[in-house]
Amino acid sequence: MNAKLDPRDLLDRQLGRVTMYRLITIVLLVLTVVYVIFSATGVIDGLSTKDHLLTLAVLLVASYASSRVFGAIWRVRPHGESSIITALLLFFLYVPLLETDVENLAWLAGAAVLGNASKYVLAWRGRHIFNPAAAGAFLVLLVQDIVGRESPINAIWQTAATERLFPFVAVGAFLVLWRTRRLDIGALFVVIAGVLIIVRLLDVSADQSFVDVLKLTFYSYPILFLAGFMLSEPLTLPPRRYQQLAVAALTAVVFAYPSWIYLLTDSPPDLGVFAITPELSLLIGNLLAFAFARRRGVTFVLEETRVLTPETRELTFRAKRPVSFEPGQFAELTVPHSGVDGRGSRRSFSIASPPNSEGRVSFALRVPENSSSFKKALLALEPGDTVHATGIGGDFLLPSDPAEPLLLVAGGIGITPFLSQLRHESSRDAVLVYGVSSPAEVPFVEELAGVRVVLVGPARPSDLPDGWTYVEAPFLSPQLIADAVPDLADRRAYVSGPPAMVNAVRAGLAKRCKGVKTDYFTGY
Repeated sequence: MNAKLDPRDLLDRQLGRVTMYRLITIVLLVLTVVYVIFSATGVIDGLSTKDHLLTLAVLLVASYASSRVFGAIWRVRPHGESSIITALLLFFLYVPLLETDVENLAWLAGAAVLGNASKYVLAWRGRHIFNPAAAGAFLVLLVQDIVGRESPINAIWQTAATERLFPFVAVGAFLVLWRTRRLDIGALFVVIAGVLIIVRLLDVSADQSFVDVLKLTFYSYPILFLAGFMLSEPLTLPPRRYQQLAVAALTAVVFAYPSWIYLLTDSPPDLGVFAITPELSLLIGNLLAFAFARRRGVTFVLEETRVLTPETRELTFRAKRPVSFEPGQFAELTVPHSGVDGRGSRRSFSIASPPNSEGRVSFALRVPENSSSFKKALLALEPGDTVHATGIGGDFLLPSDPAEPLLLVAGGIGITPFLSQLRHESSRDAVLVYGVSSPAEVPFVEELAGVRVVLVGPARPSDLPDGWTYVEAPFLSPQLIADAVPDLADRRAYVSGPPAMVNAVRAGLAKRCKGVKTDYFTGY
């Protein structure tokens, strides 16, 4: 534990109690409740409470039911929470409808069905290419155009960009982007889209002040909503950070196209159903993500489970197809099971094994007494059972120059990415500072043989391997690390572990080292 808890640690601790998917569901449900209340009380003009609830019910039923049906057809267990998120997103894209008659509601249900269908039909090797809500909104408009419907329903995004709802959307988007460590991606999208739209509005609204134009931009365009709840979807983002930033930049430029195109021409082309809309801009960004890395799902077959310490387990799998990854990357595993708790049925784990030609991949996890339902289901697997990984990615990679001196700082189970890296390149000039909670919780001693290790904990283990030194301390700190590793100024630091530990040492190391890169183990 650390000496004090700053606001970032508190936020990480609270958000880490639920998965990203559960957090998005909760935030969208809160936004829905706030919107319905505001509409019912006249704060926001909209439908009646009855019509709102009817619209929401249609979307939820159509999305969840179609997800189950498509899962049965493709013989996979669908992710129910994902279908709920799709329905809630579509609610904010379409409400308020001009009329909630049977025909409009049927088309709305069609958007939910098509969105879920896109996850299976518009997919690459088990991984969907497009954001389901955006795909559903575009596809239902395309179908209406094909059948010649005279008054098609289309996504107006009005509710997602409303002045009264803006503070709630802003807070919710921040929480999601913070939880997913994608604040930079969301910020880049917001800045580029906002600047392009503001430039256009200033050009046509010379009598309005900059503040008025700024308000008009963020109260009229769903910039924050799209950045926080749709652009951040992990399954449609490429694996590397620079690629994700490129996707955000392209999506922002296309998003602002309807505004800035008038700066270039007085007669923009009529694109018909392919006219640029927020959902189409996201789909175009999804295509760039697909072009960057045609990521595919991976099926792993369990070979063995090892007990490493009283609270640490290692699971070794063999991939059914060849799998490639770089040391330091992670995989998101899906383990469907009954009695799913707030942690959900998907979790990301750093890969502990080095790349190899046999397709073996191992993961280590901490198993406290009160474990999540996911970890219990994962540990209940028998050899031969399979799990699905939605993809492999991450940027926690060591420098390309193998001669660069490194400082590796691990807290608890944060040791796993370093295991992959050190086992892959054991000759690197690296010092590992390893913080543990007790002498009994020191896994991978044999695997770290030959590595210069500084072990930090509240009590000394009975037997230290050759080359290891011990520092008695209840938690890691920059000063402790500096005392144990005198040549910090010559080293580049990598820090991996619980957010509180990472936050406690990051700033201090940044002042002492050549640079710092972090890997947060949220929710562990």
